[in-house]
Amino acid sequence: MNVKKALTIAGSDSGGGAGIQADLKTFQELGVFGMSALTAVTAQNTLGVQGVYPMTAEAVQQQIQSVADDLHPDAVKTGMLFSAEIIEMVAAEIARNRWKNIVIDPVMIAKGGARLLLNDAISAMKEFLLPLSLVITPNIPEAEVLTGRIIKTEQDKREAAQALHELGAKHVLLKGGHDGDKNLASDLLFDGKEFFELKSPRVSTKNTHGTGCTFSAAITAGLADGMSVLQASERAKLFIQASIEDDLQLGSGHGPTNHWAFNKRKKEELVHGKN
Repeated sequence: MNVKKALTIAGSDSGGGAGIQADLKTFQELGVFGMSALTAVTAQNTLGVQGVYPMTAEAVQQQIQSVADDLHPDAVKTGMLFSAEIIEMVAAEIARNRWKNIVIDPVMIAKGGARLLLNDAISAMKEFLLPLSLVITPNIPEAEVLTGRIIKTEQDKREAAQALHELGAKHVLLKGGHDGDKNLASDLLFDGKEFFELKSPRVSTKNTHGTGCTFSAAITAGLADGMSVLQASERAKLFIQASIEDDLQLGSGHGPTNHWAFNKRKKEELVHGKN
């Protein structure tokens, strides 16, 4: 049996909606064996982040090495990396192991506003990590920080994507959840030559905790399974749309997405013959 494997290097969300927990759930739902290296433990729920407890760079490195020595991931995703020291070490491990299917989700701020990336880590991410990435998946606020640009229009999004590509990312998927369109959630994928728009109806809900992590993890699972970046992104778009639309309504704040919605829909289509 040729089991595809994906490694996530990210923080833990005790509420289960984002971070390592969201990544592993997504990998599992998409038929990829998930592995993890924790960069930080957060005390977190739908109301916000109550505490952040980072791991040492040595602890993160040992986790990555243990996976690399034995389990050999087909794709790797990074999420919350917290510090410049951890970022530099992760970049060194990716380069040492010659991993190619690298998805960088530049997690900076939690849904409730808590900062998950130190200021000095931003330059380290641009210098050491972006040049190793096959795909980078920032939302608009993250892309503004990384590029130093204000992003308001579609042209702004395209120029920001080009700027991130120039920093070394082979593909840029600029997530559109924060743009001003009230009807459509439009993500922009740039491969260095062409732009591709991934659009879906915008869902009016506060329960979007972990959408960025889940979307990026779905892309990672697709890459591990041999899909192209465009194919993986298109399926990830369907996955995240289903997870938002089929709301779990958990917690009192920004509730999590529904990670089993995509497969539940597929099963219902098989049983009931839906299109």
